[in-house]
This record gives sequence, structure tokens and C-alpha cells, in this order.
Amino acid sequence: MRKTHPRPSAAPATPECRPDVDREQRLGFAEVIYCPGKSDAQLQAAATALFAAHRNVLATRATPEQGALLRQLEPAVQYNAAGRIAWVHRDRKIRGRGRVLVITAGSCDVPVAEEAAVTAEVMGNRVDRLYDVGVAGLHRLMARRDELEQAAVIIVVAGMEGALPSVVGGLVSVPIIAVPTSVGYGTAFAGLTPLLAMLNSCAPGVTVVNIDNGFGAAYAASRINRKK
Repeated sequence: MRKTHPRPSAAPATPECRPDVDREQRLGFAEVIYCPGKSDAQLQAAATALFAAHRNVLATRATPEQGALLRQLEPAVQYNAAGRIAWVHRDRKIRGRGRVLVITAGSCDVPVAEEAAVTAEVMGNRVDRLYDVGVAGLHRLMARRDELEQAAVIIVVAGMEGALPSVVGGLVSVPIIAVPTSVGYGTAFAGLTPLLAMLNSCAPGVTVVNIDNGFGAAYAASRINRKK
């Protein structure tokens, strides 16, 4: 028999914005606000409903102005300018079995990595960061082998030729989630080149998300890492 959950009280809605306030009960995580393209009124309606229904709320790709608007609605809102992500994190219970490690090939990949790291933290994971360890100076990665081997899930963020996930995938046995970024000169094609390289990785078991999608990588990592 399918398990049912009590539905929370009705949330404010507008014709353009109907927040899914029971998503956390179905999927384990609350609906996340995607900020680009939203008017202030739409953002306010979505945030007001989600702040009332959940202890942890994320808003991705938020501008500083949108972060300030969210803080006006809820003083507990924090904002990460590098990752363009705003959040409330009241429930700090750890729900992950192990640690999620977020790696970048270069410093230019950090904005996408920070989106992933904050998302994973708010979703209940212990998160470690290891930045600027790309293949142009592979000794930097090899000097941190212990951290790779201690992680339960690894998110690898890389642009340009997108080689780093294959390297990491050949060193450890844990799930690898690769994130191509839109970093690189002309023939990187705004992330298409690293995306295709990661999809064609010779390291078996590397999973790939969309270009610049740090949030999607962290969501997947959280599902993999979550305690039953």
C-alpha cells in the first residue's frame, strides 16, 4: 500500500506562482526556487510560502538584489555571492552517510562548485571542498589522495577540456558526478566541449549533469549519500 503523508496547510499562490509545499514529504527535499526570470512579486510569493512550510529553503542563481529581497522576508537568509545562491538552514541535522567532496579543476570553476557545495550542505551533508587541482598541475590532486579516498560521493567541476572527472574516476571507487562548466576559450563552446568529454569518459561509472549545473550535481549526490 502506498504511504501517504498529511498535506501542509495551503500556501499563498499567485496565477504565476504555485509553490509545491509538500515536495519535501514526497522527495525528501523542499522545492528549490530558481530565481532567473522571476519578478519580485513572483519571488516573494514563492519564498513566503516555502519559508512558512520548511525549515530549509534554497534559492539558486539569485542576484544580490534578489538575495536582499529574500532577507527582507526572512532575516535568517544567507547569501553566497560566488555561487549566486541564497538559503535558510534551520534544520542542521546530518542526513548523509558520508562526506561529499566538491572538487574544481580551476579557480574559474568555483562559482559552480559553490552552488553545489552550499546545496549539499543545506540538504544535510557534510561537505569538503578541494579547489584548483586540475590536470595542468596533477601533483596538486595527487597530494590530496587521502581526501579523495575518504569521500562517499565526489562532485568534480571542470571546464576547458573537462579531463579532471576521468582522472578522479580512475583513482577512487565512490560515485563521481561530473559538472562541465562554461569556462574556456572559443572551442570550449561555452561548456559543450567539456560536456562531451565527460560523456565520453573512459573511466567507468562517471555520471554527468548539465553545463554549470552545480545544483543538480549536489541534489544527485544528496540522494546517493542519504541515509535510509
